[in-house]
Amino acid sequence: MNIFKYFCHQKPERSFKVKEYYLPVCSRCTGFYLSGFIYIILAFFIAFQYTLNTTILAIMLLIPFIIDGLTQFLNLRESNNTLRFFNGILGGIGLMILVKTIKYLFIY
Repeated sequence: MNIFKYFCHQKPERSFKVKEYYLPVCSRCTGFYLSGFIYIILAFFIAFQYTLNTTILAIMLLIPFIIDGLTQFLNLRESNNTLRFFNGILGGIGLMILVKTIKYLFIY
């Protein structure tokens, strides 16, 4: 059973290829999941203050991710896997900062 099909479109032309195998998620999702995972590990070991400035930073990090995905979805332009990957990294970091900020606002 392929659980990744619920989280990503898995188009081969938008996925990284290792030898003759395509990764189970597209390049944007690869960057997104990788940066989110690394952020969780770093946030566990490094104390960080979540403020209004970090929320603004998180939103700014999500903007390129949203613009790249939306303009490609609307067929306004064609992205490439490298750009998708780096926008995924920015989006993953931005989303994790927002999640942690919301957690601190409502739990602490």
